[in-house]
Amino acid sequence: MGGEIALKRLHLKLGAGAMKYQTGFLNHFSSEAVPGALPIGRNSPQRAPFGLYAEQFSTTAFTAPRAENRRSWLYRLRPATAHGRFAAYAGAPGLTAAIPPVTSPNRLRWDPLAPAAPATDFVDGLAAWAGNEGITLHLYAASASMRARALQFSDGELLIVPQSGALLVVTELGRMDVAPGHIALIPRGLRFRVELLDDAASGYVCENHGAPFRLPDLGPIGANGLAAPRDFEIPEAWFEDVEEPCELVQKFQGKLWSAMLDHSPFDVAAWHGNSAPCRYDLARFNTLGSVSFDHPDPSIFTVLTSPSDTPGTANCDFVIFPPRWQVAEDTFRPPWFHRNTMSEFMGLIRGSYDAKEGGGFAPGGASLHNQMNGHGPDVAATARAMTADLAPVKLEDTLAFMFESNRVIRPSDAALAAPGLQDDYDDCWQGFPKAKLP
Repeated sequence: MGGEIALKRLHLKLGAGAMKYQTGFLNHFSSEAVPGALPIGRNSPQRAPFGLYAEQFSTTAFTAPRAENRRSWLYRLRPATAHGRFAAYAGAPGLTAAIPPVTSPNRLRWDPLAPAAPATDFVDGLAAWAGNEGITLHLYAASASMRARALQFSDGELLIVPQSGALLVVTELGRMDVAPGHIALIPRGLRFRVELLDDAASGYVCENHGAPFRLPDLGPIGANGLAAPRDFEIPEAWFEDVEEPCELVQKFQGKLWSAMLDHSPFDVAAWHGNSAPCRYDLARFNTLGSVSFDHPDPSIFTVLTSPSDTPGTANCDFVIFPPRWQVAEDTFRPPWFHRNTMSEFMGLIRGSYDAKEGGGFAPGGASLHNQMNGHGPDVAATARAMTADLAPVKLEDTLAFMFESNRVIRPSDAALAAPGLQDDYDDCWQGFPKAKLP
């Protein structure tokens, strides 16, 4: 396995291959893997260059306002229609684990997933963990690259958050290497495969069924701050001309389906448009915070948002808690105790989370605090924060994140039966000394 990984890294570094990126979130891009493959002045000429097939890939309605409209034109060796009939797919049972219509108000926390069994690829390593009408949240643990098959999520776009192990994400529009500390965003319906650049990989996935993710408005923050559009990297066109069978696994209406192709679906020689996969290095997030007093609302750490029909209320916010300075005076510096109309699913990529010093929240683990149920720092973190010397402090070697939704997030049956579910999670809030009034 080690030699295979080394060969992959060499291939990526040297040639046929090294990945190239364009920059800018939701820009209109043009990219050719073969010079002259893009038509000039029109999208669908009678005969596209080199006999390529023109195909529009739309992830919004045709009539969506110009500022909201997302679509790309693909020029490929064969049209995407060239596959056999879909049949129900019996594999990857974790990917379609049932999510009950009702859940308890209990706060929940899980240990990291166990390492994947040998020969478990990204498809088989996905486990639906929780969700609601707007999002489905998955955890994954994989030990092998996807071979001779591709994956298509027709129910929503995917936000992939690696926790361990670097990934090579091959899509119809190009390839992205995505290491822990980065994220990848894959449009709804785009075909892709995941190869491992390390011996194993694990992480988190948000399947967004609502409005596509976008950058949040900055409002009073001004023109700069948080995630900058120029830091989002979009792959340049890349294709493979492979005449071998490939299984296409599709998630459609919550079920899995499979069809066979006699060729690779990654055969797009050129494309242009603004609906495209991208990656982002979370280290480039410009973290803002208080320089006087009080801990800011976590919304100030929002990287991407999927808005709902209610202004200011998200179907899903992707929020991070990266390394940062804390300088606020006369302030309880960890996140305060709160109850919220939004529901919060948290994960930890590395280090520790400053609100959970008592242990139990490990990298690769997860927690769920549903709407209007109290949560906040544990007893140990509270005691330390209330007695700390309030000199400037740099929080280092930490990276936590949160998927926050306006609806209750219901854990799946598999998550509730997982051996890593911590039955003693509530204990972290037991033992607070009673305040003494005069």
